[in-house]
Amino acid sequence: MANHAESVGPWKTIPFREIGKAAVLEGVTAAEAEIYCLEKGYVPSRYVRNMGTIGIDGQIRLLSSSVAVIGCGGLGGLVCDLLARAGVGRMVMVDSDIFDETNLNRQLLATESSLGRPKARAAAERVGAVNSAVEAEGRQCRFDSFTAGSILDGVDLAVDCLDSLSSRRELFAECASRGVPIVSGAIAGFWGQVGVVMPGDDTFMGYLAGESDTGVETETGNPPFTPALVAAMQCAQAVKLLTGKGQILTEQLLWMDIADDEFTRLRLR
Repeated sequence: MANHAESVGPWKTIPFREIGKAAVLEGVTAAEAEIYCLEKGYVPSRYVRNMGTIGIDGQIRLLSSSVAVIGCGGLGGLVCDLLARAGVGRMVMVDSDIFDETNLNRQLLATESSLGRPKARAAAERVGAVNSAVEAEGRQCRFDSFTAGSILDGVDLAVDCLDSLSSRRELFAECASRGVPIVSGAIAGFWGQVGVVMPGDDTFMGYLAGESDTGVETETGNPPFTPALVAAMQCAQAVKLLTGKGQILTEQLLWMDIADDEFTRLRLR
């Protein structure tokens, strides 16, 4: 494959399609072939714009990682797309819902032709179309204590893109019992929040308390730009956590008020 290498800035790159062809010939996965190239100092062309930020070691860590995205709607559809582009090696996408007309204003995976289709299946297809090196698995089911074991098995990180407190309580409990970190996000109108829950961290318990299962989003709705912002922040936290680059939002919430252009860190402990 080195015969196909080119220089892009300081990096020696190989076209990702050539790596895919070599993977088939050698009987390995595309992700394994990409990791091999990176270990030898060659960057798959699709990741060259990642290098200045996360480097070769960070890209190897992403390709070696497994992430569960719980909820494939407004937040989850965008998170799946971004993590696939970043190069996460394995993704499990979970949602029991199908697309309807009210999703068209904000959900990346919702199109007029996808109405009535399962969200999890559309997410897996999107990931495969964006990055064929990613092992993409769509699960059309509800996340609960019955399905949690198979969903979280071998997962390094879960991304919370749910829309109810009861579902979040189940996710947080199941991840806590398995030592799986969570990147949590929520949206409502002009507002959004993002936080990271590490194993053993109980600072989010107050946030998960309450009798009402939904929040103010039932009144405000969600415009297209709020999930895009929050999903991007969730993806950034996930990539930083998986690669060890930068700081993560532990024991705090990043609160975003887009109406007044205010970003505030709320300490939870």
